[in-house]
Amino acid sequence: MSRPVLSQETPDNQLPPTEKDGLAAESTPLSSTKSASSRLSDFLKNFTSNRKALAGLIIIGIFLLIAIFGPIFLRQDPNAFSSDALQSPSSAHWLGTTNLGQDVFTQVIDGTRASILWGLATALIATFLSVVIGIATGYLEGVGADVLVMVINVFLVLPGLPLIVLVVAYSPVRGPLTVALVLAFTNWAYQARVLRAQTLSLKARDFVVAARASGESTWKILFWEILPNEIAIVVSGFIGTLIYVIGAAAGVEFLGLSDVTTIDWGTILFWAQNNSALLQGAWWWFAAPGICLAGLGAGLVLLNFSIDEIADPRLRSEIHRKPRIKRWSLIPVGKVQPAP
Repeated sequence: MSRPVLSQETPDNQLPPTEKDGLAAESTPLSSTKSASSRLSDFLKNFTSNRKALAGLIIIGIFLLIAIFGPIFLRQDPNAFSSDALQSPSSAHWLGTTNLGQDVFTQVIDGTRASILWGLATALIATFLSVVIGIATGYLEGVGADVLVMVINVFLVLPGLPLIVLVVAYSPVRGPLTVALVLAFTNWAYQARVLRAQTLSLKARDFVVAARASGESTWKILFWEILPNEIAIVVSGFIGTLIYVIGAAAGVEFLGLSDVTTIDWGTILFWAQNNSALLQGAWWWFAAPGICLAGLGAGLVLLNFSIDEIADPRLRSEIHRKPRIKRWSLIPVGKVQPAP
């Protein structure tokens, strides 16, 4: 049977089935692009409509602005001594002073940069190790993968905080870098285990099998096919690691196992405890860094919860279906409220 000749004026609804299929195939990239853009717009819409995400971003943004621009506008040396020893908060000293007359507000602002900077660096190192080792052990097979799995299991059963205290206490070099490296190399195993389990599930999917059959390299499959489908887990793990390392670093410095001459939230707490600030009634000395630690941790937790809600459609649908509780209204005496 001869193929029908089509003119330029032929409408689409009069095309033969074979011609309509060909045009649909040619327009597939456009539809997929539209689908990707719609998914991105849906994600942004869900993210901006999530109250936990907005609250977490506002809190984290405030601390980041303080860390970046705060020390620039400080006109006073945070280590400068004065005769105003143990002064309560006032217009001259917004957060009071230490026993040596040092301004607590200046120390807290200056220490915000160090606390957040070293926390981010430590969390990035730990997340990088967990991503590389977790995805590799989940996809690869052989003796090397088995050895890495054994290493993960060993680090999982090691007591984290006692090991950190022991290594930092006997380290010949003390300082934020030592604390950051110890925390990074002791807090990657759990997230690597989670990513390994997810990779074991993904490597049997059709798109991974197709990529392997088309001859793509192993590393391209790992980081171009599998990793993009685990971004939500990676981001959530990074935020959880960041929360832990900031608190653990402050705890190590509070014990005096780091360089106490540097200024950050942990060393401020160390000097407050070392000089009996609580017994002297100088509550402002330890309250300011403590509130900063709690506030930053709360912002990160809210952001982490919002990511879970946005990434999990079932959890997001449950939140949308959650009924609102009506407020109680006062009922006049002698009147009966009708049943709903």
